[in-house]
Amino acid sequence: MSTSFRPHRSGDLHFLKRLNRSAILELIRRSPGLTRADIATHAQLTKATVGTGVQSLLKQGWLREGELQKSSGGRPGRALHLDEQHFAILGAEVGVHGLRLVACTLSGQVLASHHERLSPSSPEMTAELLANLLQTLTQSPALEGYCLLGIGVALPGPVAPKDAVLRMAPNLGWKDVRFLDLLRHHLPQQDGAWLMDNEAKSAAFGEFYFRTGQVPDSLVYVSAGTGIGSGMIEGNQPLLSRGFQGLAGEIGHTVLQPGGLYCHCGNRGCAETLVSGWSIQAALGISEEEGLIEALQPRMHEESVQLTLRRAGEALGILLLNLHHTQNPSELVLGGSLVQLGAPLLDPALSYFAAHQNRLLGTTQQTPLRVIEDSTFVAARGAAAQVLASVIHGPSDLI
Repeated sequence: MSTSFRPHRSGDLHFLKRLNRSAILELIRRSPGLTRADIATHAQLTKATVGTGVQSLLKQGWLREGELQKSSGGRPGRALHLDEQHFAILGAEVGVHGLRLVACTLSGQVLASHHERLSPSSPEMTAELLANLLQTLTQSPALEGYCLLGIGVALPGPVAPKDAVLRMAPNLGWKDVRFLDLLRHHLPQQDGAWLMDNEAKSAAFGEFYFRTGQVPDSLVYVSAGTGIGSGMIEGNQPLLSRGFQGLAGEIGHTVLQPGGLYCHCGNRGCAETLVSGWSIQAALGISEEEGLIEALQPRMHEESVQLTLRRAGEALGILLLNLHHTQNPSELVLGGSLVQLGAPLLDPALSYFAAHQNRLLGTTQQTPLRVIEDSTFVAARGAAAQVLASVIHGPSDLI
């Protein structure tokens, strides 16, 4: 299935009906428990249109009816919720030190997951391994009876905005890779939507899109792991900031120290030379084959470790402040494997951000900053969310 939109003629009845069903489904996804009358009010549709649309979505397995709701006038209506028993979405992240896979329900609940730790290899070998792992995951008992909507893949580098090409992954040594084409070769039977994106952007999308209730106007996710990246998303019909060449959010390659150490990208003094998994490993003499977190756990008392993490934390705090001033999101979310280093890294980062974020405006209003302690599957889950959004708002005949 293509994720691009099909052209339609003005007044196309099929298109209009599908547009109404998408609007109904999106309302219930964001606000579970709405009745048909609630939807008609919020979507400004007639009750007949809502009734027809809801009936179709119930029949197709997108929705289920719940309890009767009290009414201020007229007949009580039944609460409507996403049907968590029919459709599932696959998401995967290709990381520098491993592969992470999830299968999610429509609300983002993880049905099955797998984390495969491995050293970097070629795109071809990685695609073959990921395909095998995805096949195994789809055979999990937890997915029995589910219809798969598609596959989303998150990758550690900028992805061309108008083409499914990974432009460069400095920490993998990959350049101009059509990873979906490589993956499709091993999964020819897999139908549904296929897409790929930068891992921080996928994570940002998932943290925003799977949120219900009070959703922020905008959100920036900061991925602090082997490398450093970010993704920003905003709007009622959420849009990711990408930039002309897909470089938006590549904060790890903004320069914090002119003339500093060489970065994997070829420039000098990038943020990643000061705060990233690979720079911390290099500073403390930890080989690339060793896991950073595991290697540091017995060494946290060492003065050199504490000094290195404090300096890295201060650099991270500067990046958070720069994002606050340049993007000014309603919420900042910090995730990635470096979060597991805990207070020695996070305290100087969060302290720097708290001490400096209000200097410019002189206000006491704080920008919320949420730390995700275990973000192992955040990017993979976000890639699954992107698949769901493409199905709901794209040309799929499933809606």
